[in-house]
Amino acid sequence: MAFSTVTKRSRSIGAILFNARLFPNSTCRSRRFTTETSSASNQTNLIKQLRERTSAPIKDVKAALMESNWDIEAAQTELRKRGKVLASKKSARSATEGLLALALSHTHNRAALIELNCETDFVARNDIFQHLALSLAKQALLVESGTQAQLGFGAGGFHVGPENLQELKLNLEHPKISGETTVHNAITEVAAMMGENVKLRRGFVMSTSSNGVLSTYLHTSPQPGLGRIAGILTLEVEDGNSQLDALQRVGSELAMHIVAAKPLFLTKELVSSDALESEREILKSQAETSGKPQMAIEKMVEGRLRKYFEDVVLMEQKFVMNDTINVKTLLNNLSKEVGSPVKIGNFFRMEVGEGIQRLEESTASEPVAQAV
Repeated sequence: MAFSTVTKRSRSIGAILFNARLFPNSTCRSRRFTTETSSASNQTNLIKQLRERTSAPIKDVKAALMESNWDIEAAQTELRKRGKVLASKKSARSATEGLLALALSHTHNRAALIELNCETDFVARNDIFQHLALSLAKQALLVESGTQAQLGFGAGGFHVGPENLQELKLNLEHPKISGETTVHNAITEVAAMMGENVKLRRGFVMSTSSNGVLSTYLHTSPQPGLGRIAGILTLEVEDGNSQLDALQRVGSELAMHIVAAKPLFLTKELVSSDALESEREILKSQAETSGKPQMAIEKMVEGRLRKYFEDVVLMEQKFVMNDTINVKTLLNNLSKEVGSPVKIGNFFRMEVGEGIQRLEESTASEPVAQAV
């Protein structure tokens, strides 16, 4: 048995030596194949890691790693440099999609609303883009203005433009983009990651007095604080001890009403003379085609003007949740319920992309619903 085992081993060794003489490079090739396989696996892992870190396209990730000799840190720095250059080139492209982001103070007596635009709905659904939008709204909440009255919103509201935020510090806490940076740099970096033009378009801040209630509503909301259409208003009550639940209930319903009914003015008295004169001329021109006498035409114009007020004036609009009454009657009923006069202090409506040309950005001012 021992002799047989030794013989078998000798034959095996002999076969290995024989093969080595016939195929001298086979062992080297095997080792080289194993090394190449390991290297390819490591490269694949590096591509995956850098893709997870940056969300950049795989093609760009691989190119950056190859140029950086597969140094992932150097490749990440290179991607950021490239991204900022590309983001700058794409900044002129039209961005009509995006989201509105809303932030509320701890006491719920102050709200900030911003619009962050991008080129496609696909990017608007990205969690990095959404995190940036919410972070910008929180930052806008901290902005103060001493020119509210000049901006036409009274003491309760004011616009916040990109110029008010660009250089402010922003603390991002997303796994793929974190740390302290400026608003401008954060937007540029997200634009580079998304491969699209990302733009902070506008913002609005509204606050209420200690006797008031601030109500908000976001339509088409992918997560709390985000949406495509927003309605904000304040209800002011004379008696600070009034029923808060009733005020909050009606306030929430009116915020939804603002989104659905699209009012442009709070009262008839606040309709601008230019808007009123323009509408009157249009209605007069339409009435004259009827061939009726001048007196009849004037009555037709006045009747149609009442309908115009019902369309664009919040207090005259039919309440969307009960069209048997208008908003003015709703507030009268609420005043009786809480035992103190209630009025709308301010309101604002914003919608993603409103006023932007679909083919190119409009240089005209955007129409927005507002009240003094």
